Amino acid sequence: MIYLDNAATTSPKPKSVLRACDYALKELCANPGRSGHALSVKAADAVYKCRVKAAEFFGLDNSEKVVFTKNCTEALNTVIKGLALENCEVITSCFEHNSVARPLFSLKKRGVKTRIAKVYFGDRQKTVDSFRSLITDKTRLIICTHASNVCGTILPIREIGELCRERGIPFAVDGAQSAGMVSIDMKRDGIDFLCLPGHKGLYGPMGTGLLLCSGSLPDTLTEGGTGNLSNSLFQPDDLPERLESGTVNVPGIAGLSAGIDFVKKAGISRINRHEKQLCAILYKGLSDNKSITVYGENPTVTSTAPVVSFNINGIPSEQVSAELSSRGIAVRAGLHCAPFAHEALGTLKTGTVRVSFSVFNTPDEVKYLIKSIENIQKNV
Repeated sequence: MIYLDNAATTSPKPKSVLRACDYALKELCANPGRSGHALSVKAADAVYKCRVKAAEFFGLDNSEKVVFTKNCTEALNTVIKGLALENCEVITSCFEHNSVARPLFSLKKRGVKTRIAKVYFGDRQKTVDSFRSLITDKTRLIICTHASNVCGTILPIREIGELCRERGIPFAVDGAQSAGMVSIDMKRDGIDFLCLPGHKGLYGPMGTGLLLCSGSLPDTLTEGGTGNLSNSLFQPDDLPERLESGTVNVPGIAGLSAGIDFVKKAGISRINRHEKQLCAILYKGLSDNKSITVYGENPTVTSTAPVVSFNINGIPSEQVSAELSSRGIAVRAGLHCAPFAHEALGTLKTGTVRVSFSVFNTPDEVKYLIKSIENIQKNV
């Protein structure tokens, strides 16, 4: 199987990640921070080391402000529901995943209004101006994706971060499609809350996520055992315990730690060049075909995440995906949990076929994909 669904989760995982998970299950099978015995301390040390790596990798100056979550969605919900006050406004973009859109719209019952900024292809300043135009004295949060999971468009988060600093507004970023593929530095980019999956561009296991906090702490979504202050019925005020109730996923965190090491060793710039090359091959191969519509920006001239969405005219996206699967190619079809983006692209009724790359994909795989698409177009 040629796996081209890396925007959902990267596959395969590096061998070092597999080894780290296996080691943790065998040698770190104790509850970190809950006991004073040697095995518990050893597990806690492994968790701590991953916090330090994540903080350094994303430009956060305090590793204690790295919170482990089960996925990026949980991190986003923690920020959105923990920061949004009653009768306020939140600004987001027209490219958001449902992990942002749904929790925002669930806050209508609190009187929270969501305002949606337009993203302009190829014009970063107009995009920033779109965000700026929506700010009012009721704005309490700006949250947006770093890169679209549908078409790969990268938003100008550094400029939006500067805008937020000027206005004193907390800034949260969904790095689901950019972490490990595009440089992110919370201090440089003005990010107060960075929400990440561990299982995509960081090559960790599924069931892992990160919330990095440099801003004021959000309210808790869950409360419970933290291993400290056990005589109090109130959740601790300090991170990470405030937002980390219950036993953390030690095998997953060990694998994520190895995944971060893998990305650091490979180098983000090299990963980015490789995946952008694959996108460029695919984009050119599909754009030359008048029966195929490719959505979003040309990756050969614009910085994009390694995602390409297309449709073969007259053939449902789900059918194209099924035909590719029968040829040994894994892609995704449909709306990709991002109706905002599809509305912006004009594909809300049809969805798209989405191809997404990892460091392990090759140009030959892309060429086989292009030939397979051409055959489907001719024979279906």
